[in-house]
Amino acid sequence: MKRLVAFFEIPCSNFKRAVNFYENVFGITMPSFDCENEKMAFFPDEDGLAPGAISWAEDFQPSQNGVLISLNCADITSAMAKVEANGGKPVIPKTKIEADNRGYFAVFSDPEGNHIGLYSDN
Repeated sequence: MKRLVAFFEIPCSNFKRAVNFYENVFGITMPSFDCENEKMAFFPDEDGLAPGAISWAEDFQPSQNGVLISLNCADITSAMAKVEANGGKPVIPKTKIEADNRGYFAVFSDPEGNHIGLYSDN
């Protein structure tokens, strides 16, 4: 099994705000489309497949109490500065993972209220 996670969706209540936040924090462009009663903006492809998306539907509710996903980044300190500059809030600052060769993590709250982790080897 190459990777266990098949796909993830980060729920939002304000689609445009959520997409702008993630594009600005990670310096990416997220192609989006509307399907019947849902909007989705996809994170960049990995090996030909999008790993996940920002998703909006009438009954989707962002939450700080749901599943915590962590996204890779090159520099947590820089990413957390971008989080704050784009309306997010730090929840857990950059912290060394107490296991050999596991790097660092941090957690932030996006403007929708979701808690999202960051992971970096540095």
